[in-house]
Amino acid sequence: MREATSQVPSLLEHLAAAATEKRSFKVYGLDWNDPECIHTVDEAIEYINSVGFLPLFKNDIPGFSLEERTVPEYWWSGDKEKDPWEWRQIIAERGNILYGKFFCKKAGFITKEWFPYFANYRRDGYDFDALYEDGKAPIRQKKIMDLFMEKEPCPELFSFEIKDQAGFRKDGEKNFEGTITDLEMKTYLCVRNFDQKVNKKGEKYGWSVDVYTMPETILGYDYVTKEYREEPVDSAKKIAAHIP
Repeated sequence: MREATSQVPSLLEHLAAAATEKRSFKVYGLDWNDPECIHTVDEAIEYINSVGFLPLFKNDIPGFSLEERTVPEYWWSGDKEKDPWEWRQIIAERGNILYGKFFCKKAGFITKEWFPYFANYRRDGYDFDALYEDGKAPIRQKKIMDLFMEKEPCPELFSFEIKDQAGFRKDGEKNFEGTITDLEMKTYLCVRNFDQKVNKKGEKYGWSVDVYTMPETILGYDYVTKEYREEPVDSAKKIAAHIP
């Protein structure tokens, strides 16, 4: 297995460093009539595909986020036609762009084209089972990944299902959210969808909850790992060079 990569350009480590999910303070963006404004989810998809990868919220790189390309007033409006917060669900469901906490533990998008480079760099050329065997992943991460990697794995799981089945209970494993985020950052998991819980009558209720899966479930193992043939640091350099 490969040696750990050398320090990559610091720009990579600052992607989305100032971003937070569903903030209560000012949202940055553009006027509806600005020629660079994104108005629909299809326009958002087109733009993300053109740039390759994109944080959801404003960060240390000016203009490098979906937030800064959209109209502030429509965030969290619940209007699926105009609300970028709703678009992230639509984008994740379509599957050609992966969504998760990929940028300094904050949310964003990576296209199918660029995901293998992120996977090679972030995983350092390791599949998860090899990573764990080499002592580079804690047991709490393994308990989560085992749910997706068993002989009869679950291709998709709600966050609360993962938490329960992996033993993150009152007297069990701790730091569930942090562990899930670490697995997203390493590209072993992503958000496949957002859906509501279902009661005994089969009726949906409450707020939508994250549904997780492995990127390999969406894109296929061979595709996700196809850049394993190059040194992880070289993938990192390609990513850094592509940042606006």
